[in-house]
Amino acid sequence: MVAGAALQPVIVVLGDSLSASYGIPLDQGWVTRLQERLTREGYPYQVVNASISGETTRGALARLDPLLETHQPEIVVVELGGNDGLRGLSLGEMRRNFSQIIQKSQQSGAKVLLVRMRLPPNYGPLYTERFQKLFADLKNEYGVAIAPFILHGIATRSELMQSDGIHPRPEAQALMLDNIWPALVPLLLGVSP
Repeated sequence: MVAGAALQPVIVVLGDSLSASYGIPLDQGWVTRLQERLTREGYPYQVVNASISGETTRGALARLDPLLETHQPEIVVVELGGNDGLRGLSLGEMRRNFSQIIQKSQQSGAKVLLVRMRLPPNYGPLYTERFQKLFADLKNEYGVAIAPFILHGIATRSELMQSDGIHPRPEAQALMLDNIWPALVPLLLGVSP
């Protein structure tokens, strides 16, 4: 922990393997790069990476209360939904879990940045469309900030993806941060979404 870090406002990243640096060294992941960029650009935030590979909205919700109590974040970045979708979980349950994550975060005083997720097309157009619409609905209902798909411009480029075709390589991490950064900056500056 950096000296004086206890006085720094906290950003909690609540995510899955895309934020937990699956298959690459943790210090090369986009969340570590986020801390580096914040420091470089003079934003006095401490980043806490609470991401777990394989995480679902259900699992993240179960872990949320102690994270909020311990870290008292000013911003919660929610990068979830991919594993829910890949497992074909009910969109109703996913929506309820997201809603509780957002409400609990907001009630604790944190601003929320919701990161859009996308699914491969093989899940059928109806499920895929409803899955994508869910993020816009949550944005509108709760007034949260929303970032584009974290793998926008990355997922279709094989040279940026690991051999599993799901997880990005180290070379993609700066691009992932670039996808999220424009939606995060207004929250850093205290501007409401």
